[in-house]
Amino acid sequence: MLKKLTSEVNHFKSQTHNFKILIWTNLVYALVQPVIDIFVAAYIMRNSNDTSKVVIYQLAIYTGIPLTFLINGFLLKYFNIRKLYSIGMMLSGISMIIMMSLKNLDLIGIGIAGITMGLSFGLYWSNRDYLAVSVTNDENRNYYYGLETFIYTIIAIVVPAAIGWFIQSKSGDDQKHGAYVVITGIVFVITFLASVVCFRGRFENPVQKKYIFFKFHPLWYKLLSLAMFKGLAQGFLVTAPAMLIFKILGEEGALGNALSVGAILAAVIIYFIGRFSKPSDRIKTFSAGLILFAIGACLNGLLYNQTGVIVFLLLLLIAKPLMDLAYYPIQLRVIDIVSRIEKRGEFTYILNHESGLYLGRLLGAGTFLVLYFMVSEDFALRYAIGIIAVLQLCSIFISKKIITHGNRIAPEMKEIPQEKAMEETAANLV
Repeated sequence: MLKKLTSEVNHFKSQTHNFKILIWTNLVYALVQPVIDIFVAAYIMRNSNDTSKVVIYQLAIYTGIPLTFLINGFLLKYFNIRKLYSIGMMLSGISMIIMMSLKNLDLIGIGIAGITMGLSFGLYWSNRDYLAVSVTNDENRNYYYGLETFIYTIIAIVVPAAIGWFIQSKSGDDQKHGAYVVITGIVFVITFLASVVCFRGRFENPVQKKYIFFKFHPLWYKLLSLAMFKGLAQGFLVTAPAMLIFKILGEEGALGNALSVGAILAAVIIYFIGRFSKPSDRIKTFSAGLILFAIGACLNGLLYNQTGVIVFLLLLLIAKPLMDLAYYPIQLRVIDIVSRIEKRGEFTYILNHESGLYLGRLLGAGTFLVLYFMVSEDFALRYAIGIIAVLQLCSIFISKKIITHGNRIAPEMKEIPQEKAMEETAANLV
């Protein structure tokens, strides 16, 4: 066992400096992700008891993200990517401070907090995606995302349980609000530490300075359709666990406990899939995640009780990492191919990819809101997730077409080393 562990540590040490720094940066920032994703929604639920406000907050976030992707493309001409990446992480803490300072959770206040969080996510994800492209290649991306997902899953066990216990240890609304304020302060400190780690990397800005195009290779349009289906679930799935648990299971303590059960096993499975799977295994991994998600969502809709919610959450803990583990390497592989065919910088596709996600998010959140206002809150919580999960099964067929198409048109030459690729891109711009 010790020998195996040493082998895995040595494998990590064998990666490039920037690869390791990006992982360490994301590890530190991952400590606040469950707070941002879950407990902000729980805070809105606690203080308003209105699930529609949670979804509206999520829509505000998703509106801020694509706007910031565009702004980031402009800012990269003048600022180092490490600074923008760090600012994105720290803005998430500022957004939580805005939320905690609201005396009444009206739509304007929620919208401002949501837009600010969207600005944070936009800076964070646009720069993080580009760095992931630049520090990895198709052969080690399964490992990169497997390791990253393993870290996130372990943190998703510890942080929700600890925070749920901390909030539940307080009595009365004032003390519970104070607990959220303390958590917000800790989040801000952690985002600062993540920024410090980021500055240890030797990350370079994209070479190409033009990012907005309107015509793309047919392979890219297929990936955009896959992004739209991915966005469907993102539309409100981030906050759905909090809403379901408040309605069915109870309070934040139950939220933390439910998300912790069984997640250690899931984390280990995901790590070894990422470590030892090949690029050719991505369809199987993606399909397994989508099917598990659909089973959990449908069971939740059929049962709509404590058992249904817990089963859904447990399956989601396994399904979401599996989907991400396959999706992101597929996305980056397509970027590798089309950027070389069209002689454009990678950030062009990272920026454009957000449009597909945004359309899907609008449709996903819109599905929930239509069911909420046209039928009832319980009906929306019970069936919206199942509808979206079943629709997402189309992603299996789309991903197969993408990989087949990509393999057919991919240049026959071997992977170009990153330094050489950057030199070629610069030469094309001269």
